[in-house]
Amino acid sequence: MKRADRILELLYDRQEAFCLPDELAAATGMTRTAADRAVEEIARRGQTLEFSPANGVRLRRPVRLDAHLIERNLGTKRAGRNVICFEQVDSTNDVAFDSARQAGADGLAVLAESQRQGRGRRGRRWISPPQAGVLMSVLLIDPASSLAHDALTIAAGVATTQGVEDACGVQCRLKWPNDVLLDDGKLAGVLVEVRRRASRRCVVVGIGVNVNAAPPARQVGQPARSLAQCLGHSVERIEVARAVLRRLDDWVSRIRHGRTDDLHDQWLYRCDMVNQRVCVLCNGKRHVGRVLDVSPLEGLMLSQDNGLRVELPAEGSTLL
Repeated sequence: MKRADRILELLYDRQEAFCLPDELAAATGMTRTAADRAVEEIARRGQTLEFSPANGVRLRRPVRLDAHLIERNLGTKRAGRNVICFEQVDSTNDVAFDSARQAGADGLAVLAESQRQGRGRRGRRWISPPQAGVLMSVLLIDPASSLAHDALTIAAGVATTQGVEDACGVQCRLKWPNDVLLDDGKLAGVLVEVRRRASRRCVVVGIGVNVNAAPPARQVGQPARSLAQCLGHSVERIEVARAVLRRLDDWVSRIRHGRTDDLHDQWLYRCDMVNQRVCVLCNGKRHVGRVLDVSPLEGLMLSQDNGLRVELPAEGSTLL
């Protein structure tokens, strides 16, 4: 482990407390000079440090995204085995796809402080204030096509709600097929894309969470909420990212092995759509009727006003 990572871990775990330089050196087994250089390296990596002549140094909260802090003791088998963080990219989904040709790319998690061309579903832009959200894409190499698109789309929404609940203790709701709602606004969105790279099927799960700020409604065309607004204080994005990765990793394993029964119940638990009359746009066609059920494989089951029953897949469907 790099010396800077060891010091960063210690400062991160100390929360709001200051740490004297001699304490940092003793706790990590470094010389005072080596510890000081490690602190300088942390600053060069973009973390904001506060210094006090009497009390030492501490990390300013919330901290910036850091691959080492996200990876350490994560415990996932696939999603998030490797993590990279950028200051700014066009799209984390595109970076993930471009990484598919590299050895060991399966499970790579790409995060960024901001995106120039972040994407949402149906060609919409995903807008997030810089350094305020979790903008993350996870690459899954799937040559055997064991990850069904619709099941993964539903599971990614469930994983995001569960991860947010694990990290922050707030109860979220789901809107078909995978928008995450908090109170009266959108908290998070998921975009699952499939492309071929080097003749292999590659799936990228893109997840955006409004953590410490949300875009104004006029920019996104609907109310948006952040975790900080709900909780009344800032939230460590690193903990949100870690919790979502753990939940996503579990669902990816379940889908790969055909264990999707619980996915149906977990989605319905967070959604109040059953027996509600809705309008769904699916592949350019509007469907209006009463929701009968939601299945991770068959899709949204709708009893239309004309008496016909249809099953609308998650891919290409949007609730209007």
